[in-house]
Amino acid sequence: MKTDAGTNKSKSSDLKRDRKLIKEVLAGDTESFATLMSFYIGRVKALGFSFFKNEDDTDDFVQEVFIKVFRNLKSFRGESSLATWITRIAYTTALNMKKKNGETSPLEDDFDIPSEGYGPEDSQLRKATKQAVKEAVRELPEKYGICLSLYFFMDFSHEEIAVITGFPVNTIKSHIFRAKKILKEKLKDLYEP
Repeated sequence: MKTDAGTNKSKSSDLKRDRKLIKEVLAGDTESFATLMSFYIGRVKALGFSFFKNEDDTDDFVQEVFIKVFRNLKSFRGESSLATWITRIAYTTALNMKKKNGETSPLEDDFDIPSEGYGPEDSQLRKATKQAVKEAVRELPEKYGICLSLYFFMDFSHEEIAVITGFPVNTIKSHIFRAKKILKEKLKDLYEP
C-alpha cells in the first residue's frame, strides 16, 4: 500500500483546509481562490507541461484549467479529494486541447535522479539514464503512459486514477503492469552488465 499513517493525517488536514477554502470562495472571497490555486498549481502545471512541452501552451492550459475549476467549484461534491477533482479537470482539458490541435502524446512527467555528491562520470551516467527513461516512457502507448505517470510520478492511487481517467481500477492496474513490463524490456541494457 502506498500510504502510511503520516500521509493519511496529511490528507485529512488537506481535506479540512480545502473544505474551508471552498466555502470562502463560494461566499465570494477571491483571495481564498488564489490560496486554493497555490496548493494545486504545481500539479496542474506539471500535467500541462507533460502534454504540451512548452511554457506558453502550458501557461494557457493552466489558466484554462483554473477558470474551469472556479466556474465549477460549486459542483464539487467531495466524493474524491479536491486534488483528484482538479486533476480530472486538467486531464480532460489537456486531452481536449490536444484533440482540438490534432495532437496526441503519452503523458510524460519530468523527474529527477539526484546527482549530488557524484563525480562527472557518475553525473553523466545519471543524466543518460534519466533521458533513456524519459524516452522509454514517451514511447509507451498513451493509455499506459498516462496511468504509469499518474501513479509513479504524481503519486495518485489506482482509485484516484480511475476518477481522473475514467478507466476501471483493474484496467489501470493492468496498464501499469504492462507499462512496467515494456519499460523493463526497453531499458534492460541500462542495468545488464
